[in-house]
Amino acid sequence: EVQLVQSGGGLVQAGGSLRLSCAASGSYVDDYVLAWFRQAPGKWREAVACISSTDASTSDASTFYAGSAEGRFTISRDNAKNTLYLQMNSLKPEDTAVYYCAADPTFYGPNQYEFDYWGQGTQVTVSS
Repeated sequence: EVQLVQSGGGLVQAGGSLRLSCAASGSYVDDYVLAWFRQAPGKWREAVACISSTDASTSDASTFYAGSAEGRFTISRDNAKNTLYLQMNSLKPEDTAVYYCAADPTFYGPNQYEFDYWGQGTQVTVSS
């Protein structure tokens, strides 16, 4: 069992930056795949970014970004703090959505239906 508690988000002007955090607790959290999804008003929830567990030998983790996030958002994890981050730069009004973090012990990719654990969601609003 994994619990995810989100923080961050809020209101920002277009072109600005925000950082979302997701604190994870539970057993073997370091081994979990972590991801960010978002849901805009009237739209389906979509993947934003995903990060694999950290390779013990290289200290590297694989990352995936949706096209809308590529080059503007950065997903990262701090295993010492059991925390997932999403740094969002050059924000646009179309980034306005409720953002969710998610965790899964095995699945890596953008399919939300494969993720077992979810954060409570946090609102990000980008004004034009």
